[in-house]
Amino acid sequence: MVTHYKTAGHLACGRHGDSLVSTTELVRVKCRNCRNTEAFKEARRTKRNAARRAARKAKASHVAMDWRNSWTARLTEMAGRQRLPRGFGDQPFV
Repeated sequence: MVTHYKTAGHLACGRHGDSLVSTTELVRVKCRNCRNTEAFKEARRTKRNAARRAARKAKASHVAMDWRNSWTARLTEMAGRQRLPRGFGDQPFV
């Protein structure tokens, strides 16, 4: 059975009928006409870009926090009163 892409209450390929199977999940769509419509391609592009942005954001925040923690640890291990750079909170010395 062919699964169609449903968007805004209509099938993307333009077919009509009560017995047609439809879904909003992009990976389950099997209709070639639906997959070739601009609505389906835009939805797929939007989903892919959102996933890329989320992955990039998670990676960037992880790297930023790792750098900050390693710098604080390095200054803590040094002998004497080592001043922390700006942005490390209200702690003037380690």
